[in-house]
Amino acid sequence: MSLSFYDPYLKALEAELKEVFAPREGFLYDVLRYHMGWIDQQGAAEDTPLPFHFQSVLALLTCEALSGDFHAALPSAAGIELVLNFVAVHSDVQSARLQAAVRPSVWWIWGPAQAINAGDGLHALGRTTIMRLAQRDVPADRVLRAVASLDRACLTMCEGQYMDLEFQDQLMVTSHAYYDMIRRKTAALAECSAELGAIAAGGDDGVCEAFREIGATLAMAWQINQDVADLWGQHGDGMTPSNVLDKKKSLPLIHALENAPVSSKRALGNIYMKRVLQPEDVAQIITILDESGSRQFSLDKARELAQQAIERLDGSGLAQERLTPLRLLCQQELDGGTHG
Repeated sequence: MSLSFYDPYLKALEAELKEVFAPREGFLYDVLRYHMGWIDQQGAAEDTPLPFHFQSVLALLTCEALSGDFHAALPSAAGIELVLNFVAVHSDVQSARLQAAVRPSVWWIWGPAQAINAGDGLHALGRTTIMRLAQRDVPADRVLRAVASLDRACLTMCEGQYMDLEFQDQLMVTSHAYYDMIRRKTAALAECSAELGAIAAGGDDGVCEAFREIGATLAMAWQINQDVADLWGQHGDGMTPSNVLDKKKSLPLIHALENAPVSSKRALGNIYMKRVLQPEDVAQIITILDESGSRQFSLDKARELAQQAIERLDGSGLAQERLTPLRLLCQQELDGGTHG
């Protein structure tokens, strides 16, 4: 699937975001505009295209599937996008990541304290942006419901992030615990986005819940495909910017720890007992995962989840032509994600 298919949604979303920022002036908002790719460090205008985040786009696609028009959900999509960027800024600080996408991280330029402040600003701005639903003729009670949904999603996401960080210090993490973690950390915003799209479209409780489940299942498939990409890389060499050097417990590793021969489990344990992992440790881990069939297991699990999302869409009773953009998102994860 070519992401250019989604250009009209992304252009409308970026216009909504820039409208949110238009009346806001001062250093904080210049830092945020820098992070969003609209200005450089000196404040000169830039035109970096808005990246494709399926979580924020889900609100637009859900609203369109239900009502035939995505524009009512633009405040919801913009709010989700701002929260995703709040997470990104804080994640850069936590991981000491020097580069955010194609430019230096906010914390690397202005320091960790200002980066945390900027991330908090993005979170607050995301929440207030949801209230712009009232300008799209969404009734006040549904606007309040949307804000409450975002608040719950952010709290659930933080629970998942806590679990993910805690897992780094544990050798044994069960697959059940992993699925619970990604349902919180990764799926919370996606299921919220889908629900917000349904709220903007006037969907009832049953419709909102159905699309929440579609969003959550799709997000879990995406995360597992991301796990595989982070470990094996574009060329299957394990050398990616985000891999096991930080001792993250992804599904392929958990599968091997649960199912590999005792000698392989012992070897993995010896590696993870080290205080700091080296690149040669990654190569050994990848070899063990390959021998244990952990990559294929993980890809199969992602496909299973993506297929569940497609089946739920097909069972929604909506016209197939309205569901096409959503089905394409699910199909991409069915095919292994964006990572080849």
